[in-house]
Amino acid sequence: MLGLSSQNPETIPVKNIDAIIQSIKERNEICLGNECTIPFHFSEDIIFNKNFLPFHANGLTFTAFLADTTAYAATYYSIGGGFVVKEERVNAKKKLALKCAFPFPIQNGEELLNYTRQEQKSISEIVYENEKSMRSEIEIHSELMRIWDTMLECMYIGCHTDGILPGGLNVHRRAFDMHQGLIGLSNYTSPQEWLHQIRKTEVKFRQILKWVSCFALAVNEVNASLGRVVTAPTNGSAGVIPAVLMYYLVIENHQAGEKEIKQFLMVAGEIGSIFKKGSTISAAMGGCQAEIGVSSAMAAGALCELMGGSPDQVLMAAEIAMEHHLGLTCDPIGGLVQIPCIERNTMGAIKAIHAAELAIESDAKNAKVSLDKVIDTMWQTAKDMNSKYKETSEGGLAVAVNMSDC
Repeated sequence: MLGLSSQNPETIPVKNIDAIIQSIKERNEICLGNECTIPFHFSEDIIFNKNFLPFHANGLTFTAFLADTTAYAATYYSIGGGFVVKEERVNAKKKLALKCAFPFPIQNGEELLNYTRQEQKSISEIVYENEKSMRSEIEIHSELMRIWDTMLECMYIGCHTDGILPGGLNVHRRAFDMHQGLIGLSNYTSPQEWLHQIRKTEVKFRQILKWVSCFALAVNEVNASLGRVVTAPTNGSAGVIPAVLMYYLVIENHQAGEKEIKQFLMVAGEIGSIFKKGSTISAAMGGCQAEIGVSSAMAAGALCELMGGSPDQVLMAAEIAMEHHLGLTCDPIGGLVQIPCIERNTMGAIKAIHAAELAIESDAKNAKVSLDKVIDTMWQTAKDMNSKYKETSEGGLAVAVNMSDC
């Protein structure tokens, strides 16, 4: 309904969402594309169909009826990471020409490493050169910091919001309670002030695990309540990357600032892009290994570079993180991105930190499995995986647990 009303997910004030939806339901009409008001009955005009469309589980068909009753229909698929493709483009092989040419075109990990050796640059520096071929340095800075500010705000909201998540599973928000147990009652005026206070807090080992889990839970509880998150690489896995970056800022390096934040995001983004090119970032195509597994790999590699890892160690960290998510299924109870999805973000974040530490302490020349090999293995695993475990809620926990028991 929000999309049909031409609301922008990146800019809509989240606090207005409930009122907009309620207004549409009460008036039984919608302002289509913010241009033309048409009759719209929520209970009749949105039909949830249990028969999945051919490509994968995340399909949506829009049908418009003209005055002479002629119908026009179009089907779209959400393929992960916020990307949507029209049905007739699913199997299209023609590639659109890029409006710009990257100085360092990258399809896989080996190509990326070759550029770092050839240019004697870090991964983030190679990514930055590619970014500059598309936009100005001011735009790059602005967009990266906008991503981080949204992530930070999301963690802040999640840590300061109590209650039950919508959807019928009666899942209690845990980030709020965990946050209170770690820092006590807080009354900060902004996410930035909150971050500053956390960085001044003495943290012991067990509390580190709690803080990382708290950050990840917060993001995905906001996602589950129709809040705004950053697809990283997807909504269901949005908590891993911000949690690991926060770990670096509040535990590893209190002096880190915008430079390190941008560096982290560029490395994470490039690793995610390599996974998307070589496999998938959609649970509907590859199970949860494609979401939590990829987000953990992205975070692990990015953290490794910030901790002084070489480009080879960065890709080794990403490989380690994915290697230990291979085969992870997607089986959300009731089709909601809540159980086990929210907790899985905490697991992915902790694994990412472990993977970065292992890579830092290893000689990457001795690695037996490359990032490209694990990406190929992930794709083969995805193709072998039964569709019951690909976001259809037809297998695993989704059928083992009855919604009525929640």
